[in-house]
Amino acid sequence: MEKKDLLANYAASKQNMCITNDTISDRLFQEYGVNRGLRDVNGKGVLTGLTRISKIVSFKDENGKQVPCDGELWYRGYNVKTLIKSIGPNEFGFEKAAYLLLFGELPDQAQLDEFCEVLGNSRTLPTNFTRDVIMKAPSKDIMNSMTRSILTLAAYDPYTTDSSIENNIRQCMQLIANFPMIAAYGYHAYNHYENDSSMYIHRPDPKLSTAENFLRMLRPNKQYTQLEAQVLDVALMLHMEHGGGNNSTFTTRVVTSAGTDTYSAIAAAMSSLKGPKHGGANIKVMQMMNDIRENVHDWSDRDEVKSYLGKMLDGQVFDKKGLIYGMGHAVYSLSDPRERVFRSYVEHLAEAKGRQKDMNLYNMIEEVAPELIAEKRHIFKGVSPNVDFYSGFVYEMLGIPSELYTPLFAIARIAGWSAHRLEELVGCNKIIRPAYKSVMEELE
Repeated sequence: MEKKDLLANYAASKQNMCITNDTISDRLFQEYGVNRGLRDVNGKGVLTGLTRISKIVSFKDENGKQVPCDGELWYRGYNVKTLIKSIGPNEFGFEKAAYLLLFGELPDQAQLDEFCEVLGNSRTLPTNFTRDVIMKAPSKDIMNSMTRSILTLAAYDPYTTDSSIENNIRQCMQLIANFPMIAAYGYHAYNHYENDSSMYIHRPDPKLSTAENFLRMLRPNKQYTQLEAQVLDVALMLHMEHGGGNNSTFTTRVVTSAGTDTYSAIAAAMSSLKGPKHGGANIKVMQMMNDIRENVHDWSDRDEVKSYLGKMLDGQVFDKKGLIYGMGHAVYSLSDPRERVFRSYVEHLAEAKGRQKDMNLYNMIEEVAPELIAEKRHIFKGVSPNVDFYSGFVYEMLGIPSELYTPLFAIARIAGWSAHRLEELVGCNKIIRPAYKSVMEELE
């Protein structure tokens, strides 16, 4: 028997032992008042910290009672809807919002120009890094490829462990600049070595925005339309920050509080984001939509669509998990403000791409699914589409392969992670060390 088979067989033989000895009953969680997932029975997060970076609103006070309301997302005192509306017809907003998140103030034009120039000139990788790191051991899992690159970049930085704020600002901005490169190059390496396709390594243009550069580096001909880049830019703005409580941002703060370096903290955040319960939701939506297209004969027939979604909720079709993906959110109640903002951009892109039939199907599901969920589930708050409901559709229309959906999330969220790392370094100075109640049985 080969050594790897010996290990695999041994692990299989121990599986039930681990399950038996690591299972803790719900009764004990209730007895000791411990909230699974740091969320109470109503889905509200346990308060674990304070932040000035962003705010999520899903309930408002009315006569002393918390009632569901349309969702709001705020960055550093500005409603994200206002920020996006302020973008001019020929402008891109991701860099402006990144400046706001990092430094706490909106830049004037001179400050924004300087920030964009510094960021653009930072879109470089160490000599031979693409060949020696990214092209070695290419993987379909681009998140793993990116995480390896992030950790390896630490070896090229002579000031990796310098904990000063100015050094951390430098490192964070370098990573914000590098993320589109290591994602696009990681995909091209995988596509070449694993899929036997042609490989393109296009250099970024320091004068272009993050969204423009990503499309430029991804596409063989480096071409894109203004609308394509603007829709991607809005998607990045809507994904770049979402409060300190989401899993990957909380991971950033926990690891930062231990005193580790920027590269290690961001690599940990990447490992969190790649989880299907966090950053991979839009891929699940796309798989679900493909299943609906294949099994619903008339996409315009509301009754047929509703019937199939009902079977999905009953666990009879698709993945049989009893879920309609892209519906509902852990925090928002009546609506996800990101979805509300994004929808109009999605509609413009669908019209330009000749995908109105698909757009109509999405709109119908957006109407029908909440009704079905309300009928079939005991819910404590409203159910509405979240931003992931549309993001995968947008990426598909942009010709972005599914392997890059979660990496695109990371390209956006690195700005928020960086802001939270800096806030943790500046103001907290104490390791995050929550308590666990031992329910171990003493055997001696």
